Amino acid sequence: MKDGDCSSASGSGKSTLLRCLNFLEKREGGRISIRREEISPETHNINNVRQTVGLEDKANVYPSKLSGGQKQRVAIARSLAMKPDIMLFDEPTSALDPQLVGEVLATMKELADEGMTMVVVTHEMGFAREVADWIVLMDDGRIIERNRPSEFFDHPKEQRIKEFLQVTILK
Repeated sequence: MKDGDCSSASGSGKSTLLRCLNFLEKREGGRISIRREEISPETHNINNVRQTVGLEDKANVYPSKLSGGQKQRVAIARSLAMKPDIMLFDEPTSALDPQLVGEVLATMKELADEGMTMVVVTHEMGFAREVADWIVLMDDGRIIERNRPSEFFDHPKEQRIKEFLQVTILK
């Protein structure tokens, strides 16, 4: 998956999914593969894996006087300096003023255009539709639908997704 998007309500498991991908939480099932190689704490040094894919646990953003959008873009640049194979984004625009959201989304779109593999938890449906290769909707820790953006938005399979899209698009 070049770009992934997990879109659904709070408490559905999106952030937990990102924490599992980064081995900050133990997964209850499934597999985590990078470049078709299954990764697990039993077979890999997870700290080495994190350094290779740029998933350090916490990074301090400096200088602190930057705007929210600038801070997000600096954080993205700092992560890119590690030459990651994959970047994980957990609601990268949630704490931003509306005018700053566009700056961060434009930066992320550039990354997608350059072929960066990203897993993005977002409620920015227009961005997801434009940039994602795959859309995943989660509810109660389970994947309800995984589909290409055109199918997800234009021909959702589940009633729950139709309702989600109506509420999200009407906002």
